[in-house]
Amino acid sequence: MHWGAELWDQFDNIEKHTQWGIDFFEKYTKFVKERLDIEQSYAKQLRNLVKKYGPKRSSKDEEPRFSYCHSFFQVLNELNDYAGQREVVAEEIGHRVYGELVRYTHDLKMERKTHLQEGRKAQQYLDMCWKQMDNSKKKFERECKETEKAQIGYEKLDSDHNATKADVEKAKQQLNLRTHMADDSKNEYAAQLQTFNSEQQKHFQFIMPQIFKNLQDMDERRIVKLSECYRGFAEAERRVVPIINKCLEGMISAAKSVDDRKDSLIVVESFKSGFEPPGDFPFEDFSQNIYRTVSDGSLSANKQEMRGDQKYTTGKSKGKLWLFGKKNKGTTSEDFSHLPPEQRRKKLQQRIDELNKEHQKEIDQRDALNKMKDVYERNPQMGDSGSLHPKISETMSNIDRLRYEIQKNEAWIAEVEKTCGRGDRRLSGGAAFERPIETNHHGTPGRESPDGSYTDDPSQEQKAHHRYPEPRRSVEFDDEFEDDEPLPAIGHCKSLYPFDGQNEGTLSMNEGEVLYVIEEDKGDGWTRARKQNGQEGYVPTSYVDITLERNSKGAVTYI
Repeated sequence: MHWGAELWDQFDNIEKHTQWGIDFFEKYTKFVKERLDIEQSYAKQLRNLVKKYGPKRSSKDEEPRFSYCHSFFQVLNELNDYAGQREVVAEEIGHRVYGELVRYTHDLKMERKTHLQEGRKAQQYLDMCWKQMDNSKKKFERECKETEKAQIGYEKLDSDHNATKADVEKAKQQLNLRTHMADDSKNEYAAQLQTFNSEQQKHFQFIMPQIFKNLQDMDERRIVKLSECYRGFAEAERRVVPIINKCLEGMISAAKSVDDRKDSLIVVESFKSGFEPPGDFPFEDFSQNIYRTVSDGSLSANKQEMRGDQKYTTGKSKGKLWLFGKKNKGTTSEDFSHLPPEQRRKKLQQRIDELNKEHQKEIDQRDALNKMKDVYERNPQMGDSGSLHPKISETMSNIDRLRYEIQKNEAWIAEVEKTCGRGDRRLSGGAAFERPIETNHHGTPGRESPDGSYTDDPSQEQKAHHRYPEPRRSVEFDDEFEDDEPLPAIGHCKSLYPFDGQNEGTLSMNEGEVLYVIEEDKGDGWTRARKQNGQEGYVPTSYVDITLERNSKGAVTYI
């Protein structure tokens, strides 16, 4: 069905229809542009969301350990890939749909304008032909009327007997002139009419049908282009569906990887301190001095003895106790002694692993430098081998430093393992038992004699666990004993080994003997204790198993 055959007289309506079609085309173009903006904004917001809630790389302590954290970050990774596919959709729509629509809209407008100009021009020409024909018709009509008037006048004069011959001849000449002019007008009118009819036939049978056909083709191509854009829009979505499905499957797999039991074990491993539950509280007999029998001056002698002992064994407790040790003010030590044994072991092991990686890296660099040095020595033209000496020296220094750090941390971790192995409990505030084997300044185990000196004699190895640090002299703790009021017990301890207490200020004890703890180890390896008979003094911390208990003046710390 062609427009020219059916709509030959509907030029104005066809003009309106084609304009409406282009308006719809531009409306759809705007729709695609807004959809494109939505896709781009959606992809951008998804990426910002992933970046906001993704793992931060600022600190290793923030690395996820739980399965639900790993699963969530996997979901974020899949969501980031999903955002990438939305960007692909936006790019496809922008390049293959929106760009094509903008270009085609411009072409449609230009083509429609050309066809309409041709139609208007043909219509104007036909109108001009009609006007020429109409003018010739009107002229022929006037000439015919004038000729009729001239004929009537001639016939009237010719029948009038009073009219002169000259008047009759003049009227006859006027009639002949008018008749001749009427014939000319008739011929002109006939020619114009023939021309108009020919142009009109040509206009409605050839020119306008061709223009209508061009407009019809243009409109149909517009409709086809819309159909292609609809399909291209859907194809852009369908091409990314397989990848989007993989992203969704990845999210489902991440959800299935959540393991609640494993996360619970991680909590245990993260916060397990390695401490043992506290033991039973011993009975403190405060009435032993009240009911003591007075005989043979024993009371006065005991009082004098107690005062003599209290020169070294009494004094007010300094420092407030908190639950599980002295309150940590946020300071950390290099050997992580402020942490519980299990957490300390993990931290030390982590540091050892990092140091081993650095150590291996330095070794690889040293080997590479040595190979390069050999190449330079064999081929001097390639470089100066002497220029590598500073770098090699620096690398060797780094290797020695890292080896020393590794040995030092291994010694610390051995201390923790031995402490946990024998069931000792230690202060979370930082005070620890004396290690059975000391570490010298080179980071290697050595042997120490009971008086604090070192020996290489293998025979001393069996006595190594009986050594103790040099006791504090009376001058060091005279200020602590200037008050005669006895210190309250803050816990109790059980002797692991016998101690003779020959040095001044020390307290002898038998293996398995239970003592009251009245002052914690201040970092010098000595703990202040009191026997059941009231005798006080210092014992080696590594010789006793200590339990600090709650009292009226503070909290407790279990070791």
